[in-house]
Amino acid sequence: MKKILIISSEHTGHGHKSITEALNEYFPNYPDVSVHVIDGFSLAGNFGLRVGKLYGSVTRNAKDVWKMFWEISIKNPKLINDFVELVIKENLLNVMEEVKPDIIISVHPNYITPVINILEEYNIKIPFITIIADLVSISPLWADPRSDYTICPTVESKEKCLEFGVPEPKLKVIGFPVRSRFNNSFKDEGREYKADRPLNCLIMSGGEGVGNMSTIAKILLNNFDARVKIIAGRNNALRKRLERTLVEKYGDKVEVYGFVTNLQDLMASSDIAFTRGSPNVAMEAIACAVPLVITGALPGQEEGNPGYIEKYNLGVSCESTRQLKRIVNELLEDNAKMLNSIRQSQIKFRNPDVAKNIVDFIMSIESKNNIISLRFPSKPEKVKKVKEVIRARRDARKEQQK
Repeated sequence: MKKILIISSEHTGHGHKSITEALNEYFPNYPDVSVHVIDGFSLAGNFGLRVGKLYGSVTRNAKDVWKMFWEISIKNPKLINDFVELVIKENLLNVMEEVKPDIIISVHPNYITPVINILEEYNIKIPFITIIADLVSISPLWADPRSDYTICPTVESKEKCLEFGVPEPKLKVIGFPVRSRFNNSFKDEGREYKADRPLNCLIMSGGEGVGNMSTIAKILLNNFDARVKIIAGRNNALRKRLERTLVEKYGDKVEVYGFVTNLQDLMASSDIAFTRGSPNVAMEAIACAVPLVITGALPGQEEGNPGYIEKYNLGVSCESTRQLKRIVNELLEDNAKMLNSIRQSQIKFRNPDVAKNIVDFIMSIESKNNIISLRFPSKPEKVKKVKEVIRARRDARKEQQK
């Protein structure tokens, strides 16, 4: 049985989790493979989980704080890496003892250098794979030259990793993995928009429901023959407020949802999507071939995404809601020529095989390079001492709880 440990995140948005889900759809194609997924923040115990769960409120209400953390990761990544290493070490070693993985994959930047440092400290020789979950604005936390391979979603992310010192042979541009239900929702026939019917609009902003959704909806409903669906995500207060202010005024022209599990169906029935520059949401919309209007981006990690979307004609950027009416008019001019052109670019750009290709690459490492072999531990006497310390601490905690 080949054992794979994936370090992901449950609460920092939904991107890391959805990437993990996309990969897990294809690992079962290989016999005798066992995949163990862990929330990296849980390795720091309750403190770590509380920090992870702060993501939603910080990105909604304190973007300046989020920007500060991003700037720290750029200017002093060692500070973050050293702290994370300190708080996760004991629990990571416990997980290693329990799972005994043959390969480790991280889809979160906080658990790359700290994990590699701990593996090296205890001479645990296990292949380590990084899968980058951002498109363009790459933090140095993603880039550790000791990772056996770093899988990049874009050429732009690869170039950034090269700047950070990752050797080119270790960088593989494969794409951004999207869950199969989004790829399967793609329908080309009859999807070209014509101005003889209402424009079906989808407004969303990632799993946390940030952004000026009410203003966007009012502009669309007041100026166009539009039907609007809004996804407020986990932001229940926003959902209730939108229902109260919009549904009462516009009736069945507007529908408001909370966190949904059928996002692919809502995308597939839309002519256009208005969203924050979340890489995961954008790539899922592109998989469904829904033209994008990017209405904002988190400071730091998402800042380069609107430009990336425009560069490949996958959508347009709207920096201010004051520009929205003009931009939508331009998209709809000449029987929606520009809107339909974007959709055709998305069809050419989309690649439904990315997740499969990543899994195939990971599983091919063993046969081609023979580096996936369980070598844990290589110094039994040293690791035995580590385990004794872990057990002693665990027993001490149990005594304190009594």
